[in-house]
Amino acid sequence: MKKILIILLIIAIPLSIFIFTNLNNNKDTPVNSDNNLNNISKLDEIINKMSIEEKVGQMFMVRCPIENAIDYVNKYHLGGYILYGRDFANKTKEEVIENINSYQNNASIPLFIGVDEEGGKVTRVSSYQEFRSEPFKSPQELYQEGGFERITEDTLEKGALLTSLGINVNFAPVSDVSTDPTDYIYARSFGQDATLTSEYVSVVVTAMKEANIASVLKHFPGYGNNVDTHTGISIDTRDYETFLTSDFIPFTSGITAGADMVLVSHNIVTSIDPDYPASLSKKVHDILRDDLDFTGVIITDDLYMDAIKDYQDNEEVAVIAILAGNDLICTTDFETQIPAVIKAVEEGIINVEQINDSVRRILTLKDDLGLI
Repeated sequence: MKKILIILLIIAIPLSIFIFTNLNNNKDTPVNSDNNLNNISKLDEIINKMSIEEKVGQMFMVRCPIENAIDYVNKYHLGGYILYGRDFANKTKEEVIENINSYQNNASIPLFIGVDEEGGKVTRVSSYQEFRSEPFKSPQELYQEGGFERITEDTLEKGALLTSLGINVNFAPVSDVSTDPTDYIYARSFGQDATLTSEYVSVVVTAMKEANIASVLKHFPGYGNNVDTHTGISIDTRDYETFLTSDFIPFTSGITAGADMVLVSHNIVTSIDPDYPASLSKKVHDILRDDLDFTGVIITDDLYMDAIKDYQDNEEVAVIAILAGNDLICTTDFETQIPAVIKAVEEGIINVEQINDSVRRILTLKDDLGLI
């Protein structure tokens, strides 16, 4: 009896496949049906179905509003939220998780949820004892304690804490080369030369990948000894050779290690582009894409900083940032910027193919993180 059943199965299975295949081949299927998208990736299928409003919304990762955060997710089809200290102050872990889940549950495409948890001076989460008994230490402190092994341990612990809350992007590591304690960026940097900073960046990016949290190299093309762009315009007059032999090296190391995003600063680097802040400069972005071979997501520093507000009419700044080559726009003023970008696309100022390319990079990263 068993032999008969096996013989029947051997005959029946190929026959059923043949019949099913021919039935499907004979269906009168529309040319544009999803069934005929055999040569298009699942991400391209998603992009093809998105409106201009949805695509542009994906390109904005904005400061999480104090009120109506869920409503804004739907209204503007946002790509992500950045959380700050106020989003963790006086809250329990459960409350933060619930808030983040509420944003995700109301998003048609899952959101990037980001935070600046560098360690040391910048600790948006671990500053509060509800989340950690003490703030994460700075890279310099960790290295003194136990070298790169200690930095790896710390990065993995950070990743575990953040992902447990629903955070999937950490705006780290700081990849700027700074060895002078008087530099604005020094305390946030690794505090070593380009060679050691490169190793540090590679170690952190590798550990963040293991923790399944997106990394962000910042602040391209390298902060150097420039002043704080939160409070005004900073002009970097160093020669281009300095960037080639020092500042670019940690970014190249991070890119080789698989960094997910690169954040571009607002410094005006005269040896590259004397007319525009780096975040708005096509020349800077071309270097990142063509010379450093970065194929991931490029994100601006917050366009609401004084360095940009003092430089450019705020209503036009996101359009300029996208034309320069940014994929993600970081801004607080998204209610002004998103309509301006949509209008620029509709008027042909921004090519829709550029928008599609950026959205594809964004969705690819979301897919890599397991969000899609």
